[in-house]
Amino acid sequence: MNIKRIGTVAAIAIAGAVVLSSCASNEAGDTASSTASSGTDYSKLSGTLTGSGSSAQQTAEATWAAGIQNVASGVTVNYSPDGSGAGRKNFISGAADFAGSDAALSDEELSGSFANCAADSKAIDIPVYISPIAIAYKVDGVKKLTLDAKTIAGIFSGKITKWNDSQIAALNDGVDLPDANITVVHRSDDSGTTQNFSEYVSANAGDVWTEEPSQTFPYQVGDSAKGTSGVASAMASASNAITYIDDSGAGDLDKAKLMVGDTATEISADGAAKVVADSDVVSGREDNDLAIDIDRKDTAKGAWPLVLVSYAIACQEYKDSDKGELVKGYLDYVVSKDAQDAAAKEAKSAALSTELSEKAAKAVASIK
Repeated sequence: MNIKRIGTVAAIAIAGAVVLSSCASNEAGDTASSTASSGTDYSKLSGTLTGSGSSAQQTAEATWAAGIQNVASGVTVNYSPDGSGAGRKNFISGAADFAGSDAALSDEELSGSFANCAADSKAIDIPVYISPIAIAYKVDGVKKLTLDAKTIAGIFSGKITKWNDSQIAALNDGVDLPDANITVVHRSDDSGTTQNFSEYVSANAGDVWTEEPSQTFPYQVGDSAKGTSGVASAMASASNAITYIDDSGAGDLDKAKLMVGDTATEISADGAAKVVADSDVVSGREDNDLAIDIDRKDTAKGAWPLVLVSYAIACQEYKDSDKGELVKGYLDYVVSKDAQDAAAKEAKSAALSTELSEKAAKAVASIK
């Protein structure tokens, strides 16, 4: 990853209901040491944390919540996959101790106050989860499909409505595409996955995707569902359908190849990680804020620019210092190699690179 900081991010709307529940299960991470390489003694940690947000992070958070109990039996982490927008709203209001979000805090959000943060302290974004977004489909008789940014933008904006449309056919020579209507399935809630998806099509097919990148799906087309699991459920009962979904939730759905430059590229966590490594950190934010400006036009071999970076959002300093120490301890575990490798196995995500992991650990260490 490049060290320099560039640009700023646009304001992101937030909405959603507060629903907090535990998703942890006692699996993964049982080989981790009770003392981290950072020097944190997990065995001294005790208490309960409430997290809310990204449904893409759901599997990873369940893995981490279970894993930390193997090294810190007194810690309970309850994480509710309410969606990124709802998670940030819950964190800002004080209803959650930390948020999971597939979109970093906006400048507008950072200009406000945070209920759990100490006076004059802001929140910071710490990358904890990197995952490719799949263009997943379920089409009768079609098991191989290649799409580019323009066809994806055309389909999801409602401009391409048939599977045998000439633009799709041109990318799929020899594939028997049915003369069937395309059913588009998209997120209904404020979604960081939608934000990342719309950033990709806007950057690469702005003449087709004419709406600004947003957490809210902007077109009146197809069917909608809440959360990653809701989208997966809607696809299971649909026919001739297509969606964008975090790869961890794609299940048995077929996945399209993506034209990256001149190459039809298969989805991979390694390809997603490569794009993140090629990207820069956003400028003009707190020193320990690691919001990433993803290079959506990366055409390197194997790159998958339809990627999301999901963050843990925490106070730089908490009003309650004990809560701050607990959040710090948990996130120290989350960015550790053991936790990252466990999540990569369970969620098909990419573990943080050594360089990014070191930066994330430094940011976590600054939490008070």
